Amino acid sequence: MTSAVSLHDVRKDFGSLTALSDVTLEIEDNEFFTLLGPSGCGKTTLLRMIAGFEGATAGTIRLFGDEIEHLPPNKRPVNTVFQNYAIFPHMNVAENIGFSLRMLGWTKLEIQTRVDEMVEMVKLGALVDRKPSQISGGQQQRVALARAMAPRPKVLLLDEPLSALDLKLRQEMRTELKRLQRDTGITFIFVTHDQEEALSMSDRIAVMSDGKVQQIGTPFEIYEHPNNRFIADFIGETNMLPSIIDTVEGFNLVCQLEGGQTLDALANCDNIPGATGVLSLRPERLSITKTEPTGKILKGELGDRVYLGTDTQFIVKLSAELNLKVRMQNSFFQGANYKTGDTVFVTIADGAARFLVD
Repeated sequence: MTSAVSLHDVRKDFGSLTALSDVTLEIEDNEFFTLLGPSGCGKTTLLRMIAGFEGATAGTIRLFGDEIEHLPPNKRPVNTVFQNYAIFPHMNVAENIGFSLRMLGWTKLEIQTRVDEMVEMVKLGALVDRKPSQISGGQQQRVALARAMAPRPKVLLLDEPLSALDLKLRQEMRTELKRLQRDTGITFIFVTHDQEEALSMSDRIAVMSDGKVQQIGTPFEIYEHPNNRFIADFIGETNMLPSIIDTVEGFNLVCQLEGGQTLDALANCDNIPGATGVLSLRPERLSITKTEPTGKILKGELGDRVYLGTDTQFIVKLSAELNLKVRMQNSFFQGANYKTGDTVFVTIADGAARFLVD
């Protein structure tokens, strides 16, 4: 099967600065694919190269098997939705959506038919005659999406399109974006620094750092099986406990923590006894009790406790310098019998402890 977008050993230099290095990706047709990473990691530069706004210093970029490096942006079967939407303030909703179709030479009837289809798809039927200043930020974003999808591009590029919206509207638009991608069958390539956005919408995610792709996988794979310390720390929330490997049996390890306690863990690659690294433990995969249970446990002293509504966060002191964050879902009076200084036992869910190297 031919990939929608294929990048092989792509590099981008800006003078002496290398913005992207050895990027190789295969993005499938009809996939919601996200480029995720902190500011300055190269994700927007990569998106601009696919769009044709930047050229590659080295490597190849193909769309559906065809090299596109020689094609200008307006000749590529892609459209871009920018962070600031870039819709025209002097045009109403319908005129904005139909603008690119007029530039492409569509007839008035073809334009009207397609505008009607897009207005219905993005649920703006009652607003077609309004100017951008007369509609909300979320509605403006829908106009930008409709305009970008109207010419039926094979690939839609989205450069942090939700960043200007408030939290509640961002959450609503995540559902809408995924619905639009599914209904249209267009390949979406979405750029964001927001981990929750990436996890909630994507079929697959490429996590980027310092111009390189660190890991590619489904949201589940990225969150549950991070390749390295950067990914575990960047995606969601995790405890990082410095540790030394005591024994090795395949990918199953016994690791020693500061203070002498040991814990079984999984490794992502071959390791040897004596190797140092960190144990990654997601707070929601842990629970505390006052009575010593069986299974994988750590013993500590209860420190601070913070009520967060849906759950409570506990800080457990494993040693003088080593703290562990635990998050437990709240039930009626959950945590009422726990107080600072109590001796508690932390239970670790199977597969939750992962040994990572930098």
